[in-house]
Amino acid sequence: MDLEPGKTVPVVPVPLDAELQVAYDAYLAEEPDLAPMSLEKLSMIRAEEVDAAVAALEDLSHGGRFTVFQPSAPGLDGAPEIPLLVCTPSGAPALRPALYSIHGGGFYGGDHRTGLDQILETAELFGATLISVGYRLAPEHPYPAQINDAYAGLLWVADHADELGIDRERIVVTGFSAGGTLGAALALTVRDKGGPRLLGQLLIAPLLDDRNDSASALQMDDVELFDRSRNRFAWSSLLGELQGGADVPQYAAPARATDLADLPPTFLDVGSAECLRDEVLAYADRIWQAGGEAELHVWPGGIHGFDRKAPEARISKAAVAARRNWLEHLLATN
Repeated sequence: MDLEPGKTVPVVPVPLDAELQVAYDAYLAEEPDLAPMSLEKLSMIRAEEVDAAVAALEDLSHGGRFTVFQPSAPGLDGAPEIPLLVCTPSGAPALRPALYSIHGGGFYGGDHRTGLDQILETAELFGATLISVGYRLAPEHPYPAQINDAYAGLLWVADHADELGIDRERIVVTGFSAGGTLGAALALTVRDKGGPRLLGQLLIAPLLDDRNDSASALQMDDVELFDRSRNRFAWSSLLGELQGGADVPQYAAPARATDLADLPPTFLDVGSAECLRDEVLAYADRIWQAGGEAELHVWPGGIHGFDRKAPEARISKAAVAARRNWLEHLLATN
């Protein structure tokens, strides 16, 4: 279509899935504070997360279904110790795969002891040990604290694989949102710097590109809570003045990597109605162009973390099933 000089095509957002729209509207009606993300708001969020983590510890065994313990791994180059949570299903094989889970929270929040119900169910389904890593949070601890902690934790897991009862050749890294960012960065780190071979990387709605300027970032701005402004806050917390510049390392923002060859099999998913959509699509495409193996799902009308906001929605159940189908195939063929 030819446009008159000075005219532009209006940006039309992707509509939300009908069930998700109902759940999202209900959430907005109950949420008392919808102000943009800020340092002042961050302190309140963290206080709530501490309370949630303390409460979660009391029920992590899920009535004896899991054996749970909390070791620590030494940090890199004299950094503080890294807290780990190790959950093994009762009756799991003596030698089993491991899911190395990195929590989300925009680099500035979240906790490795909370939000684990879905991944614990997956671990139980496959007789795998779940290892959840805690990392230092931004902005107090900017890049590279987070990836260094995730890497150090993985090195410790590999070194202690025998006593943990896991097969060091069958470790799958998984993460949601900022956890997916760190999962992708960890796969690049292991490839380039050494460490245990990752069997796969399961990346759920990862933040991959600090430039925050894709078509979907502009299209879906201000459509849901995790929009372009929240994404900008996350990246600025991690990178400070480096954000959007020419010198951002690939281990901070994996979209900056110039070479995506020799990565482990990758699962990527994202909603069509979230600002991260196009950078996730681009990452999968570049893995294919490099000769790699990737499975990509774009869930129609999905928003950021939709399977957590509305777990009973049809689209949420389909997304969880797709991730588990990919994992089942990966474990069955390796």
